[in-house]
Amino acid sequence: ADESALAQTKGCLACHNPEKKVVGPAYGWVAKKYAGQAGAEAKLVAKVMAGGQGVWAKQLGAEIPMPANNVTKEEATRLVKWVLSLKQIDYK
Repeated sequence: ADESALAQTKGCLACHNPEKKVVGPAYGWVAKKYAGQAGAEAKLVAKVMAGGQGVWAKQLGAEIPMPANNVTKEEATRLVKWVLSLKQIDYK
């Protein structure tokens, strides 16, 4: 399955890009931040589904909330696994 196409269809790429900050953090930043963290996948699946804020304010220069997204748990899990598999990028 093509998760980048799913990300496009679900509107994720309006605010995210694998390699650079858009409105939200680059997916490569997310991959680096959560690499090897126990429970990261479940935490991020919940965040994709329900929305969230506060994690990236320093790097983004503002407190930008991510809204809840119209995805199933299965879709959110596929997207999160894909994001975590991407090339890690420093977010200093």
